[in-house]
Amino acid sequence: MDYPPFAVTVDIALFTIQDETFKILLIERGGDPYRGGLALPGGFVLPDEDLDMAAARELEEETGLADGAWHLEQLAAYGDPARDPRMRTVTVAFWAITADLPRPRGGSDAAAAHLVPVARIESGGLRLAFDHNRIVDDAVKEVRSGLETTTIAAQFCPPAFTVARLRKVYETIWNTPLDPGNFQRFVRDSGAFTPAAAAERMDPVKAAAPSFLSEPSDDHPETGETVGQSRRGRPASRWVLREGGPRLLARPLRRKAGDA
Repeated sequence: MDYPPFAVTVDIALFTIQDETFKILLIERGGDPYRGGLALPGGFVLPDEDLDMAAARELEEETGLADGAWHLEQLAAYGDPARDPRMRTVTVAFWAITADLPRPRGGSDAAAAHLVPVARIESGGLRLAFDHNRIVDDAVKEVRSGLETTTIAAQFCPPAFTVARLRKVYETIWNTPLDPGNFQRFVRDSGAFTPAAAAERMDPVKAAAPSFLSEPSDDHPETGETVGQSRRGRPASRWVLREGGPRLLARPLRRKAGDA
């Protein structure tokens, strides 16, 4: 039996926080179809690549970052027969997070690359190429729900971060304020994070990596008020992931009903 030909592609929704805004990386297409339109970074899977390798290659081309500078997870497959006017394609979509993203650059088939507020896409004000609006919508939902049950919020931060920085990630992506005191207790009692000073004793490099982003001041451990230094004049304490990677939270941090 002869089977009709089709191609496999990857598309990546790469998220970061810049200027206290939840943003996504989009490329300006340099060729047909949708020449000049905005799309997710991605491309065809090469014969000697698996899916993760293809996604990492595309991200390296578009961001200039080395593999490992982001957290990458597979989202879903999209195979509507009419999704690509060139031929039948099935795309495997990924979502990714990075804390620091230098000025993006267009890859081999992109005229330019831009960081765009997620809110512009969610409001319907930005139409993307192919079925990428649907992919972005699914990826945003995945990240927002992941903040409730895992430690992926830490992937938006440098390796060592203040509680205030981590709380700002939740507030920015969920578009809702959180009580500073309650959040301080959540971090302290979650078991997922540990003070950076303790981590440095085991790995001096882990908590010392720089960040391109400004660091918010920390929250007072009792009142929850934002303070730049402790009452003894020392810098605000920093925290790290206990085991250095996203993990399930022992107790979920739920959004209020109606939040983004």
